[in-house]
Amino acid sequence: QVQLVESGGGLVQAGGSLRLSCTTSGLTFRRYAMGWFRQAPWKEREFVAAFDWTDGDTYYADSVKGRFTVSRDNAKNTVYLQMNSLKPEDTAVYYCAADRSVSDLYRDVADYWGQGTQVTVSS
Repeated sequence: QVQLVESGGGLVQAGGSLRLSCTTSGLTFRRYAMGWFRQAPWKEREFVAAFDWTDGDTYYADSVKGRFTVSRDNAKNTVYLQMNSLKPEDTAVYYCAADRSVSDLYRDVADYWGQGTQVTVSS
């Protein structure tokens, strides 16, 4: 059974930082593209960042480029999202996702999803 468990969310002031973690089990982590998505109240889920397992490339939404960094630790089966210079508009539930294809991940059709962790940025 595949499980993705996010952690690290919380309440932070604008300009602050948080690091989200997503620990996986039940899949060959090193052979999966890993991504982060978010969903704010009354909005559709949107892509945030992804890490391609095939070549190590990373991808970011324009809204987070230069502020967020996605990384992974294959030994720990964990993907991270370092979020700096947070803004109130970053407030959302953040989800991690896994798929063999980074393209499918990017198109929001990933095979596996976590339950999400709340990030709230106060102004």
